[in-house]
Amino acid sequence: MSPKTIAVINFKGGVGKTTVSWCLGKVLSEETNWQTLMFDLDPQMSLTEAIGLNENTGHLDDKFGKWYERSIKYRQTIYDALEVFKKAGQNFKFPIGIETIYEIDEQLHFIPSVEELYWLELEGFEAKNVKDFIRRFVGKITNSSHLPNYDFILFDCSPSFNLLSYSVLSCCDLVLIPVNPDYFGSRGLSLLLNSLKRRIEPFPFPKIAVFMNKAKTYGGLLTNEVQFYMREDKRICAEAAVENNIQIKFLESTIRETVGIKRAINEGELPADIVTDFDELWRECAEYLK
Repeated sequence: MSPKTIAVINFKGGVGKTTVSWCLGKVLSEETNWQTLMFDLDPQMSLTEAIGLNENTGHLDDKFGKWYERSIKYRQTIYDALEVFKKAGQNFKFPIGIETIYEIDEQLHFIPSVEELYWLELEGFEAKNVKDFIRRFVGKITNSSHLPNYDFILFDCSPSFNLLSYSVLSCCDLVLIPVNPDYFGSRGLSLLLNSLKRRIEPFPFPKIAVFMNKAKTYGGLLTNEVQFYMREDKRICAEAAVENNIQIKFLESTIRETVGIKRAINEGELPADIVTDFDELWRECAEYLK
């Protein structure tokens, strides 16, 4: 059975996309005991830093750092795979193993970003040269006898639409969009939803789910401001779905704003309230994916 693939995107920075990717991966692997693989496809490498950087020293964690150096040395990174794919086309041969996929723990694995991804857009590659890359790369992982049978694959995508974003969106099952409760968050959501169809076509269109992230609470309840923007974003989703003839669902689950979430990610332990929020978010996503 093929894994379910989920792309976490928003072309507006600061919405908490990386945090969402990490927390959802953690919840899927721990709370449900599903084998989960995360990709960091963002040239800014935020997820890679969150997982691999030691906040106390400012350097890479010893275990991750040694693995990362080997991956780069033996040209086993996601960028190296892309380079091989561009040259080989249908004869794409790239050995994916322990030097491409890092084991965070038994259930949660990770493919980090590398600095070379930053230069992709400047190299002038045409989209057609990489459109099938992620599909073929995931296929190699799925068909490998040396790797786990992953239940879910999460992609933390770039905050700008680039070639790898195009490759991911052309083959994923769900596009998950976090938005913040503010004016520019709603405006950016409208622009994003109304541009996705022409960015993805002619490929089969994935389901889209939108939810409120960094939601402020007062006395245990969502603030009036958050509730206002939830109504506004729900309206935007409904209008975009009709206008573009695509499936868009605004999720009722919200992720509360939490102090110290970055440190919690670095230490690998999520606060109980965040786990609860992501449990509820995932239940809605799973029902939507059926």
